Amino acid sequence: MIELKGITKEYLSGIISKHKKTVVSDVSFSIKKGETLGIVGESGCGKTTLGRIALRLTEPTLGEIWFDGVEITALSKSSMRKMRPRMQIIFQDPDTALDPRMTIRDSIAEPFKIWERSGRHETNEKVLEMLDIVGLQPDLISRYPFELSGGQKQRVALARALALDPEFIVADEPTSALDLSVQAQVLSLFQGIREKKGITLLFISHDLQVIRNMADCIAVMKEGVILEIQRTSDLFASPGHPYTRQLIDAEIEGEAWFGKGI
Repeated sequence: MIELKGITKEYLSGIISKHKKTVVSDVSFSIKKGETLGIVGESGCGKTTLGRIALRLTEPTLGEIWFDGVEITALSKSSMRKMRPRMQIIFQDPDTALDPRMTIRDSIAEPFKIWERSGRHETNEKVLEMLDIVGLQPDLISRYPFELSGGQKQRVALARALALDPEFIVADEPTSALDLSVQAQVLSLFQGIREKKGITLLFISHDLQVIRNMADCIAVMKEGVILEIQRTSDLFASPGHPYTRQLIDAEIEGEAWFGKGI
């Protein structure tokens, strides 16, 4: 479904003396249709940049992006725009993804309006359908984001992302801002929808336990480089890189500490 080949992203900084910073370096991976690749790594390692590059929201310095057999890095802006409904992103913080001046109805309906997919009556029906899919009550339709809890807002963001039936979604730390109990609910919902609709997913997180529960394969990233990619069960059974072993050991130690505190 999606393949990245030799992706590198560099930024120039400085006014007088230019300095080149490499954020992503020669990254390659592919995700089969209907599967989830989890990218795990510490903050600042380039995960978010890589996710945005996969959707061509950020342009790579080098490399190719292939989506469903089409090299989208070679597409013009107008041709790329036609591909947009097939791919979506869910951001870490729903407060930045949802316009505080728009009702929940208008936020979810906006994709239909932009792409002229339906009339007003049909759009209202689809908005209610999307609310039902993400487990929200229809009486929330006239509320504003500030009137909702963090978990409810992230469900609205999910409903908005699903509105146009995308085939590929990048989820960038979608539950890291939520309480643990709410996080578990949203992840379970996310997993169920992904399996039901056959969505291909790139799931980004710094939390290895979250990635373990969500992903078919895991890519371990550090300082802009993918250190290894394995099937989830294989990676935990036999990590191939010392850094991966450190992450797994840290997770085990964290679970042990948490257990003692209960």
